[in-house]
Amino acid sequence: MAAISTSENVTIRKMLPILSASTIGTAIEWYDFFLYGFFSATIFNKLFFPLLDPVTGILASFTTYYIGFIARPIGGAFFGWFGDRIGRKSVLVTTLLLMGISTCLMGLVPTYGQVGILAPVLITLLRFLQGAGVGGEWGGSVLLSLEYGDNRRRGFWTSWPQTGVPLGLALAAIVVIITRALFVGDAFTGLGWRIPFFLSVVLILVGLIIRLRILDTPAFTKLKEENRIARSPFTEAFRHHWKDIILTALLRSGEQAPFYLFTTFILGYGVTALKIPLNLLYVGIILAAVISFVFMPTASYVSDIIGRKRWFMFGTVLMAVFAFPFFLLLQTRNPVAVVFALAFAIGICHASVYGPQAAFITEHFGTKLRYSGASLGYQLASLTAGGPAPIIATLLVAYYHSYVPLALYIILMAAISFFAALALKEYANKDAQVDHDEIRPSLDATASEA
Repeated sequence: MAAISTSENVTIRKMLPILSASTIGTAIEWYDFFLYGFFSATIFNKLFFPLLDPVTGILASFTTYYIGFIARPIGGAFFGWFGDRIGRKSVLVTTLLLMGISTCLMGLVPTYGQVGILAPVLITLLRFLQGAGVGGEWGGSVLLSLEYGDNRRRGFWTSWPQTGVPLGLALAAIVVIITRALFVGDAFTGLGWRIPFFLSVVLILVGLIIRLRILDTPAFTKLKEENRIARSPFTEAFRHHWKDIILTALLRSGEQAPFYLFTTFILGYGVTALKIPLNLLYVGIILAAVISFVFMPTASYVSDIIGRKRWFMFGTVLMAVFAFPFFLLLQTRNPVAVVFALAFAIGICHASVYGPQAAFITEHFGTKLRYSGASLGYQLASLTAGGPAPIIATLLVAYYHSYVPLALYIILMAAISFFAALALKEYANKDAQVDHDEIRPSLDATASEA
């Protein structure tokens, strides 16, 4: 039995409502997530950790930022369990609400100057809930595209929820630029920074309207009709797919760690160490997001043709090769060079691996355990790569006062991804991994016939 539909009548027109529901909802959630990252690198150290020296304050701000990454695998496991037990759609609605409410409440949190130590405690708690929402979101949004799609274009279909990242990134950067223009100086640190969080309410309503109109996936519906729902998806996923979970987590090292250096760490580093105007960095990120939105599905389509492993390994090499040029371009402080560095690093290097990554991870799990298995593999990288990256980068700069260790760090992460990809199976243009309980009976039957 194929894990997903192999029907040849899957068309873009039929997939459009599904892709819209998964992509727009994901974009909204990433808008929420990136807002916190932007402010962690620029103003949260002053608002919530004002008694610390600048470097320690930034580290403390990034530590609360890391809390969201700790929550992501927890959210992936929790919502993955429900996604494999009750369906993809209901979980996606829940994660969207959780993310939206948490983000909106962040705009209401008082600062350290108003309530003291309670302020960082509250913002950390909300960051945890925000991370849990993102942890449960990714698996469901990608599974919508995968389980409605066909084998031949699996990489292309599943890349569209991935484009929610550059969409959310660009939207967050645009809103921050506009807000900073409207609220100048102390007005921004007083009230202005709260406005982008409040805008999340409007976006969440749009996302809910779109997601409530879709049905659950055919693959899960059939699984439910056949009464083959996993009793304990979390434990079964680890029991049967522990190697795939570990490898897919390592697979993300060379994508996730550099991404949060390019989009979060660089805001503080660029302004304080390189004296690059903050708005110029935001402009570079916005342009990068536009390029990424186009290049992700393009790269994923190519991976459907030449193979997921081959393309992904090429992307990790590209990331490693551009590590030193990225920082050398930033050192020039030339606006064109700075924007180009961000545009190429995010829009080409990151997009080349992030787009096909959705199919590369999810196709290693059968329908029965796919939400849990794929979510765990994807979100565990938050603990080892994405979350620690800005903290590690800040410590490296503080100790060495050089960009060289940062470039070497990116190269190391890319090398880990390269070898993880090498160890994974190739499923491009084939049926995705079938459920474990479907493999065992067929093997037993073959043995008895022999």
